[in-house]
Amino acid sequence: VIWGVGGHRGPNFGHGRGHRLQCGAGAAGVAAIFNAPIAGVLFAVEAILLELPAQYFIPLLISSATATVVSKALYAGQPFALITNSWVLNTVPFYALLGPITAGFSVYMIRTYHWFDHFVERWPGLRWQKVLAGGAALGLLIFLFPPLYGEGYTTVVEKLLAGHAQELTDGSLFSVYGDNNVWWLLLLVFCTMLTKVVATSITIGAGGNGGMFGSSLVAGALCGFLFARLVNLTGLVVLPEVHFVVLGMAGVLAGVVHAPLTAIFLIAEITGGYALFVPLMLVTSFSYLITKHFEPYSVYTRKLTLKGVDVYANRDRDLLSRLDLHRLIDTDFVPLRPSTTLGELVEVFRHAHRNVFPVVSKSGLLRGIITLDMVRDTLFDDTHYTTTKVRELMQPPPALVAPTDSVEHVLELLERTATTTLPVVDADGGYAGFVTKAAILARYRRELIEEGQA
Repeated sequence: VIWGVGGHRGPNFGHGRGHRLQCGAGAAGVAAIFNAPIAGVLFAVEAILLELPAQYFIPLLISSATATVVSKALYAGQPFALITNSWVLNTVPFYALLGPITAGFSVYMIRTYHWFDHFVERWPGLRWQKVLAGGAALGLLIFLFPPLYGEGYTTVVEKLLAGHAQELTDGSLFSVYGDNNVWWLLLLVFCTMLTKVVATSITIGAGGNGGMFGSSLVAGALCGFLFARLVNLTGLVVLPEVHFVVLGMAGVLAGVVHAPLTAIFLIAEITGGYALFVPLMLVTSFSYLITKHFEPYSVYTRKLTLKGVDVYANRDRDLLSRLDLHRLIDTDFVPLRPSTTLGELVEVFRHAHRNVFPVVSKSGLLRGIITLDMVRDTLFDDTHYTTTKVRELMQPPPALVAPTDSVEHVLELLERTATTTLPVVDADGGYAGFVTKAAILARYRRELIEEGQA
């Protein structure tokens, strides 16, 4: 909710302050929900900002700390069970094995979520039909796998951390096969783990509230528990299932959100200490690296990338993306007609303060351009003042700019053509003005100054 308010109100404060408000809201949301202020700051850095500009650091700290204080005042309890037992050396290979497993599951969650998102977008039905279909599908999933009901923190994670995994079968079709049959329990856990992302996708697609942050934690807890229980059933070693529950949460979160530091500190904070810090580092590192190899973008940034948004753009590109090309178009150029004579052109040169002139037809279409360098040799030949026309002297511009082009693209054109000025034409070829490198750089510098003062 906090993040949503920040996203809605942020633009009202201008880009610099508004963006900081949105990032602060994201940090505050995570910090308040989990009583994890450090994880809140890291989430804003890894998942929203993708970098840490200096001017964002203090606002993120303040928003995250304030949200944690308010959350503590309203709810003084511990979100999850404390884990005080440290890890043991003989379980390290299994930590290393859990990393690739959570990575594979993270790839599955990302791709499944976006497949359903694409499917819902292409749904031909009306909005109310989506709601009915989504509600029916979600109801069927919950009937088959009751642990899907709710956000999953109390119905799944707390039971696993308390060692009451068998209670997950309560009220399900699996309970009729016996409460002590571990294989039916593992089948339920496996099915719930796979369908958690499906239920989340259906909920969001049908217009409900939800997100992949919480879903990845719950599904990760199931993944870690399933792995540890299967290893324990082999009799080769006895793994602490509670440890692997939280390690699974961290591994899947690191892979799905592409935020390994957030995953490490979130689990460390919500479990009350740093007893599992080394295993957390191993699992999240493997999960993040492998997931990023197969899915270069997180569950949040993948859709933006498909729309052409460069989410990993550096600060330079971010500033350029803020510039509005329409405000950079300069119309203070003297237009010439194709029928203008050389003598008339000389008179224009005498009084003009520009050395570039657009050649425009009566209908407003750009026919070419004239520069001082193009006609320098003929200017002093007065025998051609009345016979030579501009249409004979003009040349096509090295490139054309459309009003819808990005400023970054315009700069690339200017660099490629080794010029400082390019004409702007609309979709019909109509002359709209010129854009200059000097104007872009001046506006860019102004944006830098405003960002530093914001």
